[in-house]
Amino acid sequence: MAPGLKIYLRGNLGAGKTTLVRGMLRALGIRERVKSPTYTLVEVYVISKLHFYHFDFYRFRDPHEFLESGFRDYFDGQATCLVEWPENALGLLPEPDLEIELSVATAAHEGPAAGRVAQLSARSEIGDKCLTTLREGCC
Repeated sequence: MAPGLKIYLRGNLGAGKTTLVRGMLRALGIRERVKSPTYTLVEVYVISKLHFYHFDFYRFRDPHEFLESGFRDYFDGQATCLVEWPENALGLLPEPDLEIELSVATAAHEGPAAGRVAQLSARSEIGDKCLTTLREGCC
């Protein structure tokens, strides 16, 4: 994960957004409890020099709540930001580098790895590099 990376997670309740973030943090060496930020709106993790912000905007009822929260400063290019429910701050968040759409697997997806389906889309050059790294199995 690179500083400044913005990843937006989309999917219905129970699709696995927080579970995916937990897995990413575990892979980066976080051993502390990884909580959902549903009520706190943000959970902060520091990995060496990397500041990692996990946001959940599920409870926002108006996009302007993002501005009122003061979170805009977190997206200054110095930290990695993962955002659940980015559509609830529609038009006020910076463009993501990577979007991940999660869904519960349907019968068409069932098999040995049935569970969740993730569709990853790069939205910037850094997002393209991230997907290339994932495809090469280097992460």
